[in-house]
Amino acid sequence: MSHPPRKKTSIPALPFFWPIVAASAMFEAGAALTARNLAFLAEEEKLHSGLQPSFATANRPLLDLRTMVLRDYSSMGAQGLPTIVDAPYAGHRAMIADYQPGQSLMETLRNNGISRLYLTDWKSATDDMKDLEIDQYLAELNVCVDEVGGRVNLVGLCQGGWMSAMYAARFPEKVACLVLAGSPVDTDAGDGPIKRMAHTYPESFYEELVKLGGGLMRGRFMLRGWKNMHPEQHYISEHVDLYEHIDDPAYLKKEEAFESWYENPLDLPGRWYLQVIRQIFRENRLAKGTFVALGRTLSLKAITCPVYLLAGESDDITTREQVLDATKYLGTPAEHIVQKLVPGGHIGLFMGSRTLKETWPGIAAWIAATV
Repeated sequence: MSHPPRKKTSIPALPFFWPIVAASAMFEAGAALTARNLAFLAEEEKLHSGLQPSFATANRPLLDLRTMVLRDYSSMGAQGLPTIVDAPYAGHRAMIADYQPGQSLMETLRNNGISRLYLTDWKSATDDMKDLEIDQYLAELNVCVDEVGGRVNLVGLCQGGWMSAMYAARFPEKVACLVLAGSPVDTDAGDGPIKRMAHTYPESFYEELVKLGGGLMRGRFMLRGWKNMHPEQHYISEHVDLYEHIDDPAYLKKEEAFESWYENPLDLPGRWYLQVIRQIFRENRLAKGTFVALGRTLSLKAITCPVYLLAGESDDITTREQVLDATKYLGTPAEHIVQKLVPGGHIGLFMGSRTLKETWPGIAAWIAATV
């Protein structure tokens, strides 16, 4: 029996990876940060989605730390060097890496020979975390690396990529190989919207948002603000493969899973958020070799392990130049760097079934071959 295609759900066009996007959009629209607006946003914050995000693939919590839960996806009797997938910490849960059966990065990696496998599931910031900085997140990532043996393969997704690059530069002896997928390493490269926003809008605006959030960058404030200003836009689903024909029995489940992820944003520490805007996006300190992490000034030249750079052709969150220009700064010899440009946008790099089927099995084989 044939059915008409189901109507697409109205979801804003930009996933909430970079809170700078929503904040800048509010500034551009001239949204006044008044007590009245704050009260409205506070009321909106109470309207939680009834759906809660859940992971698709069986796993167990290995470590429960202040900033994250390290999830263990390892196969029974797994051996070899462990691989940690460093999920983005920029407004949403790590479910982006484990979305649905048959459409999961964690499942794909495990099915293609990565048997010792872990995922950083970053927590929403609480009031007592408002003053945490990047250092605290790197330190807990270091605890995870030591917990699984002291030397790992790191797979960094989006924001998790620049954090992984920082970690590899700070502890090069602990990283066997590094995958950076949609990761902005050189934030001055290209001419993407986030680069323009970071250099156009005053820091005082972001500082005021953090102040209004009680020292946190409230995820629901930003998500609701973006939706209110762009109600006519819809999420472009061609690379996430959400909207299939209603005859597909997995259709509703996939749609609900996406909604549960998208509609439940995380809060971020205000100090962390402002540090990212100022030092990573405005001053580009990581690429310039002036970022200080855990007591040392980082140089990407310290990274000499094999590196795989993955970028999306139509990615306007992290432009291809911001990813691929990392080759200018790394200490890894050119013959040990892979650069891959694939069809699709930002979110499709991690959740799109095409990229999971055509690209990530090759990345898994590359990881296995480099250790």
